Amino acid sequence: MSNKQVLVTGSSGLIGSEVCRFFSELGWKIHGVDNNQRAVFFGEKGDTRWNQQQLQNDLSNFEHHELDIRDRQGVLDLLKNLQPDVIVHTAAQPSHDRAAAIPFDDFDTNAVGTLNLLESARQSCPESPFIHMSTNKVYGDKPNEIKRAELETRWDFDDPAYENGIAEDFSIDQSKHSLFGASKVAADVMVQEYGRYFDMPTCCLRGGCLTGPSHSGVELHGFLSYLVKCNLEGKQYNVFGYLGKQVRDNIHSLDVARFIHAFSEAPRSGEVYNIGGGKDNSCSILEAFKIAEKFSGKEMVYEYVDDNRIGDHIVYYSDLRKMREHYPNWDISVSLEETISQIVDAWKDRV
Repeated sequence: MSNKQVLVTGSSGLIGSEVCRFFSELGWKIHGVDNNQRAVFFGEKGDTRWNQQQLQNDLSNFEHHELDIRDRQGVLDLLKNLQPDVIVHTAAQPSHDRAAAIPFDDFDTNAVGTLNLLESARQSCPESPFIHMSTNKVYGDKPNEIKRAELETRWDFDDPAYENGIAEDFSIDQSKHSLFGASKVAADVMVQEYGRYFDMPTCCLRGGCLTGPSHSGVELHGFLSYLVKCNLEGKQYNVFGYLGKQVRDNIHSLDVARFIHAFSEAPRSGEVYNIGGGKDNSCSILEAFKIAEKFSGKEMVYEYVDDNRIGDHIVYYSDLRKMREHYPNWDISVSLEETISQIVDAWKDRV
């Protein structure tokens, strides 16, 4: 058993719980911070207590801390007491639709909560790698300005400069982000600044569609998980705009956890990475329907709504070349089809 400690915020969520399990297998002591705020944001269907319970049942080296990251003194005290070797910050208000209805809660959670953690880390454990789950929504709707082509089942980039997807030097400026995207930009830039200004080992992981069997997917957040749930229950899935041909790259939570560990082993200061499934693990909604149907044996019930979500990306997949260059031992290990197959099996066990 290692004497190292990792602090994971949002530990009952998709990425947080995967990180807890990954580091637990390495023998680390796990400190999970979560207060089931997802259930407040999304109602009963967003509840993550079931995942917290599984972590407490499965991991003997896991300790749960019922703490809201907006509680500045609580965060300062916890970091001072623990002084963890690694901090993985996945807690967030994660929906750009929901943010417009709760702007104060959204900004206080995403931006101020992140600042609380950063300053607490600077005061108590400035040498510990600080890994922040950011989002591709920091780019706003700027990716929609890239020339694209309409194919039979998807849109795709039609500009050779973006053959591999969106890279980290893509502009985050002069675009519509949604209030969620804006609050995550504030957190993202602050994480970079603590790295650059205070020379702390920090990075922002600008996630595409992060997914996996532990996701409590709801309509406003959790694309593949919610899609599969609707398929299995025979419930109507609403497709919002772009003919259902909008494209996302999907990365399994395990591959996110693997990269987080790789960064923690060889950290850099103020780094940014676009973490997603890349072009090979990308799909449109229509294509996702077909894969889900293949593994569930059920036909998808859906309705097209000719009204796209504000600030939504038409095509987005991550250029993974910088990640692969900096961490050559890391790469995508779980395919899109395998990921959807696991999500189908997980929902069958839960519904």
